[in-house]
Amino acid sequence: MKVAGFTFIRNAVKYDYPIVEAITSILPICDEFVVAIGNSEDATEELIQSIGSPKIKIIHTIWDDTLREGGRVLAVETDKAMDAISPDVDWCFYIQGDEAVHEKYLPAIKSAMEANLTDTSIEGLLFKYEHFYGSYEYVGDAPNWYRREIRIIRNDRNIRSYRDAQGFRKNNQKLHVKLIDAYIYHYGWVKNPAFQVEKAKSFSKYWHNDEWIESKIEEIELFDYSEINSLKAFTGTHPAVMLPRINKQNWVFKFDLRKKKLSFKHRLKISVEKLTGWRIGEYKNYKIRS
Repeated sequence: MKVAGFTFIRNAVKYDYPIVEAITSILPICDEFVVAIGNSEDATEELIQSIGSPKIKIIHTIWDDTLREGGRVLAVETDKAMDAISPDVDWCFYIQGDEAVHEKYLPAIKSAMEANLTDTSIEGLLFKYEHFYGSYEYVGDAPNWYRREIRIIRNDRNIRSYRDAQGFRKNNQKLHVKLIDAYIYHYGWVKNPAFQVEKAKSFSKYWHNDEWIESKIEEIELFDYSEINSLKAFTGTHPAVMLPRINKQNWVFKFDLRKKKLSFKHRLKISVEKLTGWRIGEYKNYKIRS
């Protein structure tokens, strides 16, 4: 069994992406790793090269900044990385620049790939998610956070990144996947508030035109993490690759867990999910096989 990791990144230093942590968190179970580096204004390439692994293959891309409908450019860049994977690879492990996998899950992930290798009806593996917010102490627990996503797919050129690169489809059809007992830790909402506000401004252009951005995005210096409806305390441990970054946290965010600002609809959804495991109205870009 041969496994390739793949990702895309642009301006990782400028916007303080934990891309090195993302890559190195899954590198031990990958035979190769393709990194598509977009046209950057900083030392992103040097940052990736600092990993120093012979498994890593860098390709250079130019982002089409005119693709502003639904974050389409992110899917295009994902496909570029995926297309550079060696043809003899069996499974392709996708990770975004603000995600990481805890090392405790790597054996289970590898076992799931081995167990489903010959069953070609299984086109991908579905992961659970923890979304960190504000600091490394809290995770989002409201129904608006997506709780599952495909992160491993077969090496099939008919499988393409979908919409804004959150999932995949084959010939525009949902993939048949197995849900595995492993989590992706999403750190996209955890960084210095100054970096977070700059990232928000930058990424808005991949969904909206200049007029919308000018009318909707306030000129603020620091991102306000307090505007969140509900969080819960994270009681687990973080991936080892994240610990140096966590130890360097230079801002403070505290959330009163007793003061949740949930609508009646969200409270109802949470109650039903706790009782039945079913999330009302959940968007599922996949078909789970038992």
